[in-house]
Amino acid sequence: MAKKSKKKYSKKRSSKPTLFSSIIVLIALVYGIWNRYGNDIQKAQSPNNNEVQSGVISKANQAQTPYGGLSSQDYQKLANLNFQSGAKAFVYVNNNRSTLIKNAWKTNKVIYSNLDSLNRTSKSNTAFLEPKNVANDSLRVRQFVNPTAWHYNSRNGVQIYNRGHLIAYSVSAGIDQNGQYNPANQSGDQNNPKNLFTQTAFTNQKIQTIFESKVRNALKSGNKVIYQATPIFRDNELMARGINLQAVAVNGNLDFNVYIFNVQPDFTFDYTTGRAKIDRNMQVNE
Repeated sequence: MAKKSKKKYSKKRSSKPTLFSSIIVLIALVYGIWNRYGNDIQKAQSPNNNEVQSGVISKANQAQTPYGGLSSQDYQKLANLNFQSGAKAFVYVNNNRSTLIKNAWKTNKVIYSNLDSLNRTSKSNTAFLEPKNVANDSLRVRQFVNPTAWHYNSRNGVQIYNRGHLIAYSVSAGIDQNGQYNPANQSGDQNNPKNLFTQTAFTNQKIQTIFESKVRNALKSGNKVIYQATPIFRDNELMARGINLQAVAVNGNLDFNVYIFNVQPDFTFDYTTGRAKIDRNMQVNE
């Protein structure tokens, strides 16, 4: 009888993952998850620039003056803000509520602060206005005062600088350079070194006029208004980083408080000297 031959089966080795391969797989999984969701997590955890700026100045203090206004603490907070390309040109201060005391309106006048040791208008000018202060635009004359950081006025046909008023020409009819009302003078404030600063053409013509119009319209409606403007300088820089504008009507129909960055699309500035440099990456939202 023939012997049955035994089949020999080779023992199949079980494939167990090594420690090294497990680590590689784990790293790949983590990388994939982060690549998919990491940017969203970062965006959710990092507030945008406007939120950061608003948070810094969301609760303002009142200046220690009979009429309130911008405090020295909040001045410094505003001076420390850095504009980021693509952000809005202005932010609200104190949730857009003025820190001026509306009951402080007594006499039609403007309190012009003296220039500082660097000849800058670095302190607040505060105006106590009424309807007769709305100025006739036809009485404007050529400006010749050069505030600190003033340079050439245009580049390649683009206007860069303006002589920006603290208290607008359009709401200062009859106010002389001492801040007193003179009915014989129906022009608005002009060529007053205490009321001018170097401002970008964009900020002056596109943004600040929005808020000056609010004041002017309130006056035309018969209201009395306290209006304050404060250019904000950082340390010894000669060009202001921005300007704080706030106003309140005696009857309560007008109330705002904003900080406008002194910036311009397509340009960056050396605020120490005021010199401009073309930068096509600089974008400003109105």
